[in-house]
Amino acid sequence: MYQGLKVIDADAHKLENPLILRDYLEPEYRDRLGLVIDSLGDQRAKVIDFNPATGKNDFLRMFPQPQGLGKGGFRNLHPDTTLGAMFNKVRIEHMDQEGVDVHTIYGTLNLIFSSILDKDFAVALCKAYNNYMADDCKGYDNRLKPIGVIPLQDVEEAVKEMYRCVNELGMISVAVAPNLPVPHPAAPDAFPEIRTCKAISHPDFRPILKAAVDLNIGLGIHGGPGSGMVGGISDHMETFVLTHIFVQRNQQQLAMARMVFDGAFEEFPTLRVGFLEGGCGWVPDLAHAFHEHWEKRVRDFDPKNPYRPSLMEFTKLMIQERGGQDNLNIIGKAKNMFDLLWNAKHDPAKIDDATLYEHYNLRHRDPLEYFERGQIFVSFESDDPGPGYMHTAMGEVGKRLACFSGDYGHWDGVLKGCVKDAATVIDYDREHLDLLLSGNALALYGDRLRNSLPDYLKQQTATPV
Repeated sequence: MYQGLKVIDADAHKLENPLILRDYLEPEYRDRLGLVIDSLGDQRAKVIDFNPATGKNDFLRMFPQPQGLGKGGFRNLHPDTTLGAMFNKVRIEHMDQEGVDVHTIYGTLNLIFSSILDKDFAVALCKAYNNYMADDCKGYDNRLKPIGVIPLQDVEEAVKEMYRCVNELGMISVAVAPNLPVPHPAAPDAFPEIRTCKAISHPDFRPILKAAVDLNIGLGIHGGPGSGMVGGISDHMETFVLTHIFVQRNQQQLAMARMVFDGAFEEFPTLRVGFLEGGCGWVPDLAHAFHEHWEKRVRDFDPKNPYRPSLMEFTKLMIQERGGQDNLNIIGKAKNMFDLLWNAKHDPAKIDDATLYEHYNLRHRDPLEYFERGQIFVSFESDDPGPGYMHTAMGEVGKRLACFSGDYGHWDGVLKGCVKDAATVIDYDREHLDLLLSGNALALYGDRLRNSLPDYLKQQTATPV
């Protein structure tokens, strides 16, 4: 706790112990997962994947991707938290040291599972990971909350695994990738090196979103560098520093924009989604862009009746600008241009094309409402100033979006002073700080978390924050 306020880390991490994880994997897949050392002496996960070129399971892949555009992490074990991220005895000691009451725990290697091309292998890996984590986090006075992982490659299996994670394994939520890499239509034979993506909001994934609503869980969206998923600007960077600057926020920005404008939040008005490990300082700007484009290009835009200047006004201004020189020539040129651009053949009112009406079914809903009704959450780390100004930019709703995360276990996370630093970025009032340290995480994860808190916290959380 921090000054009497409970502290929930909404996005801590497990470093999967490969010696144990392999034991949970079905025997037929065990030799397809391992560790290798790359040419620079760094440890990588080895995956023997399906090979589109040969049609066989003979595609040797390394994660995180060791070189080239979109390069993943290397030499990235955290000196303070690596052992704790593997062994819970150390993790609990660190939590007690820093005043963290609960860790919601996402994986690390599992962040690449939705990039695996062999869907049966991906399904097997998700099941093995979930069984492993359910066993790993048992006990500890309910302070460790594992988050399951599901395979986007097989939606039917993903939904089954969601129900198993929550109803059988007792998990409070599941994680999904922000997108599934798919072949680029201009270069289908170059997949997966050249790819585009199917966003988590795609209609094919709606059964997953519906299951999250039916299970009353907050869905955690989590990406990663060097994972093979589309990463926006990061896909065009060849150093890890530049890749990492962009990858998480770009993946989350893409996922959030698609969830809004693909109508996922409209179809499921009680769906709660956490866009994690991408920071939060960009949220006010992106939310404003959502609102502005909706207002000007969805609500108020009529593609059948676009603005066109009058020929007379255009010609008059042309003559004035040219100082009265060669007026007859100007008039003739202006008329010819208008005849070419806006003749009857090109009359917008007579063009019947559904693509003119972008996001037409959302014309009655300002995207800002999805923030206001508690469907969108983000996370912030210890030294992030974002939560300190989000309410200035967005009003009261800006206080109810960001969830504390120490990013425990990852190279850029913070252990020492993580809670204190997060709590003192600015002089928060107590109610606001309570939301940031635990209230927003409770709103995201809901009753599955609230009803399974450690006994000493339940008294304080009898009603939602």
